[in-house]
Amino acid sequence: MPSFDIVNEVDLQEVDNAVNNTKREVSTRYDFRQTRTEVEFNRKEKNIALQTSDDMKMEALKDMMINHFIKRSLDPKCIDFGENEGTSQGQIKCSAALQEGIAREVAQKIVKQIKGLKIKVQPAIQEDQVRVTGKKIDDLQAVISAMKSENFGIPLQFTNMKK
Repeated sequence: MPSFDIVNEVDLQEVDNAVNNTKREVSTRYDFRQTRTEVEFNRKEKNIALQTSDDMKMEALKDMMINHFIKRSLDPKCIDFGENEGTSQGQIKCSAALQEGIAREVAQKIVKQIKGLKIKVQPAIQEDQVRVTGKKIDDLQAVISAMKSENFGIPLQFTNMKK
């Protein structure tokens, strides 16, 4: 029976490339001269630490990060920026977590949305992904196109299509 999985995965190598490109852009931009700006990516914790001198530069840094994510074909919805906090050196720091996997509440919304389409498919929640099974591939493709048009607040990928 044909099936596919709805997942939320982030390619960590592409995230690393986007962070490195952001660092390179910071080192060449005029408005970041004479400031101590740091961008660090912790691959294990899937966390990006940003630090700079003021709020305006922090917003510019976040915009640069988002632009480099888009250039690397990563969905910027997977970045969850935290609150700006002050440091003891008078700088501003921000932590950005990468969201991977589909939370249970979001998975339930996806299942409800699929059942609301009235297409003969069976969605099932499996840990941090949703598997959709149906008799016809056309039905599965209709579900994929419907899910692409919806906004669940996280990026969705459609993988593991089996015929």
